[in-house]
Amino acid sequence: MFITDIRRVIEQVSRDKGIESDILIRAIEEALRSAARKRFGNKIDIEVKYNEELGEIEVFQFREVVEKISEPVEEYEMLQITVKEGLKLDPECEIGDSLGTKMDTGTFGRIAAQSAKQVIIQKMKDAEREAVYSGFIDRKGEIINGIVQRIDRGSIIVNLGQTEAVLPEREQVPRETYRRGDRIRAYIMDVRQDTRGPQIILSRTHPNFLINLFKTEVPEISESIVTIMGAAREPGVRAKFAVSSNDSDIDPVGACVGMKGSRVQNVVQELRGEKIDIISWHVDPAKFVCNALAPAEISRVIIDEENRSMEVIVPDEFLSVAIGKGGQNVRLASKLTRWRLDVKSEAQYSEDMEDAYNSLMALPGMTISLADALYERGFFSAEELSKSSVEDLTQVRDITEEKALELIEIAKKYMEDPDGEILHLTSEITQEQTSPDKSVRGNSEAEEDLSDSPGDPETTEEEALPDDSTNTETDEDTLSKNSTDTEMPEYASANDPIDNNDLVESDGSSVPDVQKQVENDNENNTL
Repeated sequence: MFITDIRRVIEQVSRDKGIESDILIRAIEEALRSAARKRFGNKIDIEVKYNEELGEIEVFQFREVVEKISEPVEEYEMLQITVKEGLKLDPECEIGDSLGTKMDTGTFGRIAAQSAKQVIIQKMKDAEREAVYSGFIDRKGEIINGIVQRIDRGSIIVNLGQTEAVLPEREQVPRETYRRGDRIRAYIMDVRQDTRGPQIILSRTHPNFLINLFKTEVPEISESIVTIMGAAREPGVRAKFAVSSNDSDIDPVGACVGMKGSRVQNVVQELRGEKIDIISWHVDPAKFVCNALAPAEISRVIIDEENRSMEVIVPDEFLSVAIGKGGQNVRLASKLTRWRLDVKSEAQYSEDMEDAYNSLMALPGMTISLADALYERGFFSAEELSKSSVEDLTQVRDITEEKALELIEIAKKYMEDPDGEILHLTSEITQEQTSPDKSVRGNSEAEEDLSDSPGDPETTEEEALPDDSTNTETDEDTLSKNSTDTEMPEYASANDPIDNNDLVESDGSSVPDVQKQVENDNENNTL
């Protein structure tokens, strides 16, 4: 045997590499079988067995018992044996039997031994990879400690003892730096089987890394008294963590915070100063969202279960708090609650509701009573009305199926061209609401036509009266101040009522000419 004390070697390798001894024995058997065929050809019938009592591997060659070895003898002597030779080995053998003889592995030669060595090494590597994979596949989702081995193209290679793991750059917390030899703690995110061996992928940004850190720090979580309901992170900046308690006497938030914040501080130190908000979970989604948006105060929450979204209304002074820096707070709350959140201030919400109500009132044939009825049923705008169904609209008071179809059609046309002219559809609603307006509008238009008629003499006199009367009053004041002896003309008498016919002289002179004459008289009196 070219390998001495094979039992000791198998036990030592099995202990050092973590490979089962049966796997190693099968590898050695395969290696010796390959070496024998390498030395004697592929036609040879070889059987290899491990003898536990002797602690060695035995190789047997089986040959057929024949009367005479076939030609050429050199080729068939490894496959056949004569009856005479066979009887020496087994007195009961007969022609046609297969007789096995033990081979001396020392006759395999150097080349065959080298080939057996390569096979053993390859089999051991495969067995070692399989052992590593089976050992870590069950640890997927756990936290593991390691030492930084090297940094390759941004990825950190971590030595785990039995094997190496990879911490990709995308799974590293921003602004964290490591050097060779530093200890690192990470979450086993995935274990992959590859041709080069098992690939263990680590992460420090995964939300489950935060969850597992709390499991190690909070005994109530491991005892299932406090349940982790979810976590959301923006690695290195901020995280939100929701918990609930199965015992009414235990506060889940206080259990995670610990005495003077000792428990949560340990987690914060591991995450290099990442801020953590611990939130009490609630079965009501609206209350859970309100807790997730803390410390902002919430005025009202509008839930859309079909689209799994919520419209959150906050006071104007809490809008920036609810949204957070760069939308961080509302983004983390949305990830944690798994609801789409739209945060608005009360002023913006009021303005949007007013615009929506105005879009309803802009529809042809819409009345205030009908708009209020639609508003009460949740149809706040023309867009929602256009997307509604007949069954939903018939739930509104005083709306039949015909009216519902009419409203939907009008709303659709309005949404297609809200700023253009909408064709009025002949319907019961349109006729009832538009006919009185048309009669009133027709009377007012008739009155405007009468008042604007160019042939009406009264319009000209009324327009001319204010200016002329004003001028006349000015002349009277001037005459009374400058001279008391001057006799006032008939057309300028202050006591006589002004007649429209007196404003024009018989010779065609107008009021401005009269004014000039009065001014000349005043100058004479002054001299």
